[in-house]
Amino acid sequence: MSRSLRRGALAATAVVFSIASLAACGAGKDAQTLQVKPDNAAVTKGDIKVQNALVITQAKLDAKGPAAVSATLFNSGTKEQTLDAITLPGGKGKVVLKPAGGAAKVVVPAGGSVVLGGTGNASAVIESGREAVEDGNAQKVVFQLSTAGDVELDAYVVPATGMYAGFGPTSAPSPAAGASGSPSGSPSGSPSGSPSGSPAASPSGAPSGSASASASTSASASASAGH
Repeated sequence: MSRSLRRGALAATAVVFSIASLAACGAGKDAQTLQVKPDNAAVTKGDIKVQNALVITQAKLDAKGPAAVSATLFNSGTKEQTLDAITLPGGKGKVVLKPAGGAAKVVVPAGGSVVLGGTGNASAVIESGREAVEDGNAQKVVFQLSTAGDVELDAYVVPATGMYAGFGPTSAPSPAAGASGSPSGSPSGSPSGSPSGSPAASPSGAPSGSASASASTSASASASAGH
């Protein structure tokens, strides 16, 4: 083989190795990228994307009270949509939606987003709380939108601690506190004050004055009779 042909063969071999190396590196990076998953659940259907979906329970494991669904809904379309309901398949609990600022509905504006959970935002409260969901599980949640229809995903169930504290449900009021506070204050003040003051003054004052006036009249009558 001539020297020029030998050089060409070596050059071709070097190019092949270079392409193979680049392909291997690219495959490795792609593989790693495919393994990266978002921290919280996300799904897209039509113009609606639901992201960072979570079910947040009470902070303490033994605390009773509601849970909450937290998520951000994006609308990439040109028309607004409304979030009409959220359900937990399997009848695990009723979710009550409450729009922000006293609005009539939870609206996902065109080209915008709406947040569920957190101060000043719309809320979605699971009334049955821990009876419906358990920490550490993945709970199936269905978002029912006016145009996109049902958007379903699996949301992680986490307690309202750390970064989730501001998005969780408020603690349920204690029945014992309400029962011991109201009845013991109001009845004890009113009956003991009013009846003991007013009636006691009237019998001792008015009747005794009338009786003495009557005696004075009878004395005057007898004096007139004597004259």
